[in-house]
Amino acid sequence: MTSYLLERALVGSEVHADVLVTVEDGRFTGVDDGLTEPVAGRLPYPPPDLPAWGAATHGRIERVPGLTLPGLANCHSHAFHRALRGRTQQGSGTFWTWREQMYAAAERLDPDSYFELAVATYREMRCAGITAVGEFHYLRHQAGGTPYDEPNAMALALVAAAREAGIRITLLDTAYLRPGFGEAEPHPAQLRFFDADADAWGVRSAQLRGDDSTVVGTALHSVRAVPREQLAPIARLRADAPLHVHLSEQVAENEDCLAAYGVTPTQLLADVGCLGPRTSAVHATHLTDTDVGLLGTSGTYACFCPTTERDLGDGIGPSRQLHEAGSRLTLGSDSHAVIDPYEEMRAVELDERLATQRRGHWTAADLLAAATTDGHASLGFPDAGRIEVGARADLVVLDTATVRTAGTGGGAETAVFAATAEDVVRVLVDGRWHDTRGERPEVGRALAAATDRMWK
Repeated sequence: MTSYLLERALVGSEVHADVLVTVEDGRFTGVDDGLTEPVAGRLPYPPPDLPAWGAATHGRIERVPGLTLPGLANCHSHAFHRALRGRTQQGSGTFWTWREQMYAAAERLDPDSYFELAVATYREMRCAGITAVGEFHYLRHQAGGTPYDEPNAMALALVAAAREAGIRITLLDTAYLRPGFGEAEPHPAQLRFFDADADAWGVRSAQLRGDDSTVVGTALHSVRAVPREQLAPIARLRADAPLHVHLSEQVAENEDCLAAYGVTPTQLLADVGCLGPRTSAVHATHLTDTDVGLLGTSGTYACFCPTTERDLGDGIGPSRQLHEAGSRLTLGSDSHAVIDPYEEMRAVELDERLATQRRGHWTAADLLAAATTDGHASLGFPDAGRIEVGARADLVVLDTATVRTAGTGGGAETAVFAATAEDVVRVLVDGRWHDTRGERPEVGRALAAATDRMWK
């Protein structure tokens, strides 16, 4: 059992000073905030000689300066996209031209090289304060579509990578059954994504198993990649697990869905019973008012990925409108053009300002809830993302004296509107500390080695 005296920490929706937390077996077993006077069995703050041995009831007490947050959740990741950073930002084009470059990356990986890239990518996430990732996984077969001898070899590589990197993973095994609406010939790279139909997907996917640090969930790649009649059978395979789906990221998807089925993608998902509190609609960018109402009243999460959406020129989704309709916001780094959850948080508010020419749509506390409690809940880790007794012992410590954070007050606004991933100095995951300052150079070398080998 170890206790930590946090100089400033986000407890609930507010930042408190002098928060004493006790950790045992990877869980918070005690949380006391505002310790300003000596209390029997405890130490006053700030003890001058910490870290030191404190009262026997608390064991070792270590002082933790700075601003401490609960662990952050990255709710939408395609790990192999990390190899595209800096390589797809040349010239002009659209999402559809970027997709060709993404396919080129997909064709170059096997289980060993994917493990290497994913370990480095997940370590980069952890250094940013991310303690759980939702991996939207569909890169599964060999080139040409032939399954590996172990049909889930690529998925197992991702689970092993997360374990090696020291973060939890929700493996969202993704149904990808066709190239698109009415498309006869798939792109060669897409053959690595496909299962023959919902039954074949289910047989393979059912072999995947979770554990304390791994949740196995389900994803529908999109309504263009899964025929209408197969959406519900796939969603039913794991009826209580997270269900994620790309939704209305592009106007063309909406237009094609209307032409094929006579309804929007949101309405299609509602009609077949795929919306609800376990579902996350990823992107949800181009929505009608009716779409917003369907997502909100069903309690479907809205997972925004602002740094990717702006990188691809997708557009600005109606984040506040969705929230007011009843959807809880979560956040993801998606293509990993940037892995910085603080940038994702503030981008939600700043994008709303650009769209409306008005400030103050989201509070810092709202955005931190999206990145912590709501994010973890959407990934099937409802016991994470908050500093309270019984929760997983995840902590993210921000330096409040950097050139970005100095003088900002050390409150929630410091985390959301001033800090970057570089300001994270320590991360606790399930009770285990990681020194991010010392680790970053090594992570950089690992990322360079993995991507260089991939593009040779």
